[in-house]
Amino acid sequence: MSGSPIVRALRATESVRAGDDTAAAAQRALRRVLARSRLDGALRGSWLGHPVHPLLVTVPIGAWVSAALLDAAGSQEEAARRVVGAAMVSLLPTAVTGLADWSGLDDRRRRVGLLHAAGNVVSAAFLGASYAARRQGRHRTGALLSLVGVLPLGVAGALGGHLSYAQGAGVGRWAEASPDAGRTEGDGSAGSVGSLDTAETVDTAETAETAGTPDIGLIPGAGPEANPT
Repeated sequence: MSGSPIVRALRATESVRAGDDTAAAAQRALRRVLARSRLDGALRGSWLGHPVHPLLVTVPIGAWVSAALLDAAGSQEEAARRVVGAAMVSLLPTAVTGLADWSGLDDRRRRVGLLHAAGNVVSAAFLGASYAARRQGRHRTGALLSLVGVLPLGVAGALGGHLSYAQGAGVGRWAEASPDAGRTEGDGSAGSVGSLDTAETVDTAETAETAGTPDIGLIPGAGPEANPT
């Protein structure tokens, strides 16, 4: 496995099998529920032409960073508290759209997505504790909790980036949205759905597991994502 230590660590998360059976069962149950709902396509970005979750994550992240800047500026306790509160409100739609995306991933992407979600849950706990402390007038404690919460948030963000850009989760999901669907960066011609999904695999032995089943028919859209088996 080549790449920097960070790249190797991120790729290693694709093979973390702890809780695999439970996660797969939960994923299948969630997919069955969503498949019967008219909200499925909306939550997964059919109206936008690409996943909604990456767009929504900018709200809590931006609010969290803004709160840190207000804390650093001093004498902005009330403004910082309100910004943290806005971040808390934004977590619900962000998490819901993330779960909808997760429900349609194959095994390797599902594992990374689960760790991504776990990191976000930890960071959200710090965010909630920060808001509670600020509400009680303990602004320094609230600021410290926000600052500590940045670490799991950064880890979760790195995992989310790996899931989206290295593993291609959500890429070309709604193929009709762009003539570039199915192309890899630097590729001059449209590739097949499967070719995008299996790019940058660790080795030949892992290709079959990484490719999974193309996201055609089982889940609305014609992108390279795999349906859970």
